[in-house]
Amino acid sequence: MIKTKPRSTRAFFARLGAALTLLSAPMLVSAQAMESAEPFKVGTFAIDDIPTVGLVMRDDSLVVDLNAANRAMQLLPQYSHLDMPDDMLGLIERYEYGLKYRIYEVVNWLVEEELLSGSAMRDFVHPVDSVDIMAPIQYPSKIMNAAVNFYTHACEGCNDDELAQRTKERRENRGVPYLFLKPTRGAVIGDGEDIIMPYGRDEIEYEVEMAIVFGRTGKYISADRAYDHVFGYMVAMDVSDRGGRPPGGYAMRSDWFVGKGHDTFAPHGPWIVPKEFYGDPMQRLHQITVVDGVTVQEAKAGDMIHNIPELIEYASSLITVFPGDVMQSGTSGGTGAGRVERASGSGFLVDGETISAQIEGIGTLTHRVVAEKSIPSDLSGSQLPPVSTYRDQR
Repeated sequence: MIKTKPRSTRAFFARLGAALTLLSAPMLVSAQAMESAEPFKVGTFAIDDIPTVGLVMRDDSLVVDLNAANRAMQLLPQYSHLDMPDDMLGLIERYEYGLKYRIYEVVNWLVEEELLSGSAMRDFVHPVDSVDIMAPIQYPSKIMNAAVNFYTHACEGCNDDELAQRTKERRENRGVPYLFLKPTRGAVIGDGEDIIMPYGRDEIEYEVEMAIVFGRTGKYISADRAYDHVFGYMVAMDVSDRGGRPPGGYAMRSDWFVGKGHDTFAPHGPWIVPKEFYGDPMQRLHQITVVDGVTVQEAKAGDMIHNIPELIEYASSLITVFPGDVMQSGTSGGTGAGRVERASGSGFLVDGETISAQIEGIGTLTHRVVAEKSIPSDLSGSQLPPVSTYRDQR
């Protein structure tokens, strides 16, 4: 008669054997990455004529097709399957809900396997100058802009004494910010696209601004919690038409739609720096505008009247902010009465000039200025007229 082990004993040895098998087998499941081996930026790029979400790496020299890299990585058994979003809005919406750790995982895999350089470089890694850079977000639901939010911009053309006095007065009575909305689709363009000066509108001005990209929905966001709702930062330009309205009709001379609403008047990009790789913008911000080699604006965060958390608190007290919404924090002196005349002899932008807006640690937007040469012949006369037809009547 053969004696068998009691059921409890058999179960114990079965569990022990299974445990030993697991310990001796290669690890097939990796823990999700909580940190990125390298910093990265995110953007939208035309790769083979297809809008593609990409990671910008190695001092802005490489673009990694995020979807393609993720598909390649998850062929390996230790990585779980997780689909990447098809566009930047999808990435921003999911980033703080776990997606960022998957992106960290992709970055760490690329770095550990040395896939970003040499013979091991994969076909989903592209030199940045081989792809077309598009505006990162196609398109924000709203762009909120801070008007006159730098002390030097509030006192254009002032001498040092006047600026000091006006700054002192403004600090004592800052009030609340002034925000305006700017169109998105049509106005938003990416790096390298032309800025179009509308027909006859020859008083076009530049304004470099930091753009804050929201990552979480919020209403009544306190300044103390403001950065919790930020996804990242990009460079922006608030291109402005200073020609105003013609005389007659509605008596108001100021017209924000004319001043801010034209096509191509909202350059964005060249990509977005997630907030964890930038730091506190109120400590780091340094923005510069150059037109045809002449520096026309330069400022740091200390020139701001209302800081970024205060702007977020104010904006969200008016309207709910959503992931992918953008707020621009204002521009510094060097516009209006403080314009720097250039070789063209003008303080305004001129057909054929090149304008660059740079924010240290983010990147540079570069655009050619192109004047619209004509308009359709069948217009009734209700269109916005050339500034020259009423310049002397203002």
